[in-house]
Amino acid sequence: MSGPVPYLHFAGDAREALTFYRDVFGGELQLHTYADFSRDDGPAEAIAHGELAGAVTLCAADAAPGETTLALSGVEFSLLGTAPADELSRWFESLSAGGSVIDPLQRRPWGDHDGVVRDRFGVRWLIGYQG
Repeated sequence: MSGPVPYLHFAGDAREALTFYRDVFGGELQLHTYADFSRDDGPAEAIAHGELAGAVTLCAADAAPGETTLALSGVEFSLLGTAPADELSRWFESLSAGGSVIDPLQRRPWGDHDGVVRDRFGVRWLIGYQG
């Protein structure tokens, strides 16, 4: 790994979220259930560990009963310049499906493009590119 990798704890929808992110960003998705890890502190089919590896890397799991779940405030994930402009535009549109556009992806006075979207899982993404 080259830097911090987000590890998100969901309230039972980690499989859905990670599959969604794989569909948006591409990459290889690995999912391991509580049963795979011989865990008995949650449903056998819950995700104990999932990892998306590719242009965007992130990990996620279903929180066990009583554990804190994803609630983001004051943070967004920046994908500025991480892919070609057309791909970043596609990511922005895909992430907004079922979510909300906070600031449209648009050309800024300094010449670059950026925008902010909150996806349907509550994660904020800053997406942009130069020129």
